Amino acid sequence: MGQQLAGAEEPDDSVDWKSSPRVRFLKNEAAPSAPRMVLGKELRRRREAVGLQQQEVSRRLNWSLSKTSRIESGQVKVKEQDLPALFSLYEIDDATEQVPLRELAQIANRPMWWQPWSKIASQYLQAVLSFEDMAWRIKSYEPLYLHGLLQTPEYARALIERGRGTRSHHTALAQLRKERQTKFAESPGKELICVIDEAAVRRTVGNAGIMRRQVEHLIDLGEDGRFHLRLAELNRPNLPLELGPTTIFDFAETLLPTIAYSESFDGGLVIQDGDSVDRRVTTFDVLRARSLAPGKTTQKLRDLLASNYYR
Repeated sequence: MGQQLAGAEEPDDSVDWKSSPRVRFLKNEAAPSAPRMVLGKELRRRREAVGLQQQEVSRRLNWSLSKTSRIESGQVKVKEQDLPALFSLYEIDDATEQVPLRELAQIANRPMWWQPWSKIASQYLQAVLSFEDMAWRIKSYEPLYLHGLLQTPEYARALIERGRGTRSHHTALAQLRKERQTKFAESPGKELICVIDEAAVRRTVGNAGIMRRQVEHLIDLGEDGRFHLRLAELNRPNLPLELGPTTIFDFAETLLPTIAYSESFDGGLVIQDGDSVDRRVTTFDVLRARSLAPGKTTQKLRDLLASNYYR
């Protein structure tokens, strides 16, 4: 997830991702932001409470339908000067009701911590960072490489250098990945549940020394209560690996429903459609249950060190 290198999965053919606002394939276009999505969700709720369609809102405010839709999906900012018109249309006349919406708008419009990297971070990576920031629990399966929050700096750098861009571009991306890890570490209550494919720790990134230190780092993370690591063994039959590279973001119930994300070679699939998300959550839970438990994962990683990287 957010590797800047490919996962192999293509968008799910069972979903019309090109036209569905609930399943979006992002490459270079504007990406949703979690804080903006929270505001958009509340504005949509208020619109529906007064029985208005998006088309009617757009007509009355002399906006394009696209603007109304993109505000509610979290893809664009709600300008301060637009709020009074929305309050009037949605019959939010009480000043005490307006205050939390104004505060939400201020939060949603603030520059995010990754702003210094916005020119080198893809739009879909920025969307992932916003989800990562607001989620209280992150669940992930990566079949090819290790999740960005698990990587050592030298593993991350070796992986990033295989992608496009200049040396300075690679350096900036490596710094961004390190800052992501710092932000996660500084956020109380967050947890990361990762199913690690055994192939990802056997496949060399960089060199044997980098891999040895990376596997040692995984063993150390297994002792941190925020990280729950399970290994999907190569010789274990009937693992639902068709899930492909998937990250699932769980938010506080009042903020956002669960969002799933899948990265492909040159873009990212942001999935909000309830049925699609549920299928991925169910498949991930099966994969997690059939993978090695945390204690056995640690032992397997120690065995791997002894057989592959301490020779």
